[in-house]
Amino acid sequence: MSKVIERLYNGIIKENPTLVLMLGMCPTLAVTTSAINGVGMGLTTTVVLVMSNLLISMLRKVIPDSVRIPAFIVIIASFVTIVQLLLQAYIPSLYDALGIYIPLIVVNCIILGRAEAYASKNKVIPSVFDGIGMGLGFTLGLTLIGIVREVLGAGSVFGFKFIPEDFPTLTIFILAPGAFFVLAVLTAAMNKIKLSSGKGGNAVECDESMCAGCTMTGCRGRSVK
Repeated sequence: MSKVIERLYNGIIKENPTLVLMLGMCPTLAVTTSAINGVGMGLTTTVVLVMSNLLISMLRKVIPDSVRIPAFIVIIASFVTIVQLLLQAYIPSLYDALGIYIPLIVVNCIILGRAEAYASKNKVIPSVFDGIGMGLGFTLGLTLIGIVREVLGAGSVFGFKFIPEDFPTLTIFILAPGAFFVLAVLTAAMNKIKLSSGKGGNAVECDESMCAGCTMTGCRGRSVK
């Protein structure tokens, strides 16, 4: 498997940020009241992730180790500001829907984690595709959650109503508790798929790129059940 395909597969399936690594839970639970919000937040994050990975990888030999984290944050914040202004100018409806969660992309652990664990240590092309893979995985997770919540809670998908107005819907799914319910079910389904494929139940070697900065006992560099 080539490096590029590996990075895409890694982000979308093997280490999906939402359904496997459980990263970026704040926007995942907050903005996925509809499918279009999930797609918008996911793609916005993907753009920032790809561009920050690109620039950080290009500057990896220039940025001193002593200031790398502040430098990463400045780079990420710059791209977030650009994306925020573009959304405000050209897609104001999405900008209003995502609200405060757009500037909060700066502190999204997916972006800073990939910058520290991968982009700062690898060449430009693999880093770009790592960002694309992780971004698409994040988008997929948010979109699936948004679709389920919108269908069950509002009887529509991507804004298109497919049930009569007087037909009862489960309003709880477009409220805060619904986000937890749907995330739990989709995460369980992902685990079931991994188990069915024969990849579950075995010892899994911890990958530092999955949990940059993690200091949990029994995790770093050890086998976990």
